[in-house]
Amino acid sequence: MTIHERTKDGVVILELHGNILLGDGDTLLREQVSRLLAQGNRQVVLNLAGVPYVDSSGLGEIVRAMTAVKRAGGILKLASPTRRLVDILNITKLSSILESYDTEDAAVASFCQQSSPLHQPPSAG
Repeated sequence: MTIHERTKDGVVILELHGNILLGDGDTLLREQVSRLLAQGNRQVVLNLAGVPYVDSSGLGEIVRAMTAVKRAGGILKLASPTRRLVDILNITKLSSILESYDTEDAAVASFCQQSSPLHQPPSAG
């Protein structure tokens, strides 16, 4: 597996290519996320468009990455997961903790939507 890193609108995008399997990609992803957090990055998107297969170890590593980012005060989101991965996330109920978007642009845009105030209460005065 290979990982290409880039930034868009202040969000770090990790574009993954290849399978995420035990011994092939899981350690690479862990190291990359740890490095990003050490650099102070807190908004991360995993673009999975180039990932045809994720085994249970790879799925565990995605959850571990999300947990590490969350503990650091950030948010990790998934972009362009395969239909199979979406099904696995739904079956395992991981879809309730891992935000997933059909496209990278939608995932990046969701950070902007979350940071904008939804409603300002009227000031007392």
